[in-house]
Amino acid sequence: MEEITDGVNAINLAGESHKKNRIQVSNTKKPLFFYVNLAKRYMQQHNEVELSALGMAIATVVTIAEILKNNGLAVEKKIMTSTVDIKDDSRGRPIQKAKIEILLGKTENFDELMAAAAEERDAGDVEEQS
Repeated sequence: MEEITDGVNAINLAGESHKKNRIQVSNTKKPLFFYVNLAKRYMQQHNEVELSALGMAIATVVTIAEILKNNGLAVEKKIMTSTVDIKDDSRGRPIQKAKIEILLGKTENFDELMAAAAEERDAGDVEEQS
């Protein structure tokens, strides 16, 4: 049992298993704009965000990146593609899945656009209350 624990710990230490600015996207767990808003928040905190996905969720990651770029909030810094082996318990052998990682950085006017969006939201809240 100890070997398994050591193996898991080694895997976690060996890879960049958990970056503070990485979002691992699933196309089943959360709605699209949850990830868009989370990416905006990560860019505010870290100046860049890495979007990562496997298999069918790749289309979702590309859509998130395009929404952020088309709204003038992000620029592409790096796009990496690869395949990873995933254990498939039902077949007993590993299957390969496509993986994408997109690194986005803030645009020069990111902070201005976010401030303008916050002002619009605040103005809408005031109208609702009156």
